Amino acid sequence: MTTGPTASVADAAQRLLAAAATCIPCAPVRDLIGTDDVMAAYAVQQQVAKHRVADGARVVGRKIGLTSTAVQAQLGVDQPDFGMLFDDMAYTDGATLPLGRLLQPKVEAEIAFVLGADLVEGPVDVARVRDAVDHATAALEIVDSRIADWDITFGDTVADNGSSGLFVLGSERVALDVFVPMLAEMSMSLDGEVVSTGTGADCLGDPLLALAWLAAKACEIGDPLRAGDIVLSGALGRMAPLVAGSAVTAHITGLGTVSAAVSAAVA
Repeated sequence: MTTGPTASVADAAQRLLAAAATCIPCAPVRDLIGTDDVMAAYAVQQQVAKHRVADGARVVGRKIGLTSTAVQAQLGVDQPDFGMLFDDMAYTDGATLPLGRLLQPKVEAEIAFVLGADLVEGPVDVARVRDAVDHATAALEIVDSRIADWDITFGDTVADNGSSGLFVLGSERVALDVFVPMLAEMSMSLDGEVVSTGTGADCLGDPLLALAWLAAKACEIGDPLRAGDIVLSGALGRMAPLVAGSAVTAHITGLGTVSAAVSAAVA
């Protein structure tokens, strides 16, 4: 695949940055970079990330997306995607999330891995990434699209940093010698009503397979995963929309619960 023109990549990045700055969703960027030009889409993501870092944000890890085969089929792709996690996206268990930072938020329950070792070279398989993980914790990812009405293709969501918004990490830290991600069972409730269930196996067959995919991809692009990085595995079940004043709690067997609320007002 070839990348789109540099000007198109720059224009797409500026469109997404303007949407984020104004909290006004924008048109899709596929008119600029196409629907499935992987290199162009990640080039836009990198441009947006450079702008975020220049404004003072710090990269703290990655998020994996499109780990569901059903969602891959919907978008006509055969691989996951990834986005960057920044320090100002992170919240702790029980936090109230600022509605003013969100455009069209939805929530997913995931497993977060925190690495204790670099994954910088050589073959990357499940055994190796398992050994590199310091601990796992329950997590919520608040996905959010800068693109109006979630009208996205693969290229749009990759360019838009994997449709990332915020994330919340649980308080329990569990080593993988006592926790098997693939066997985990998840239940997520919104305002007390169960809205999503799933298992670790619903995430690419095994969340560690998703982590291995990301580790290999990161090495391929010359930006490998490092000790201390946080990696969100991808959703264990369906996402659910978030509205002002709502509260969400997810329980993952072996990892406990993680919860958050959304502020009742924009300010």
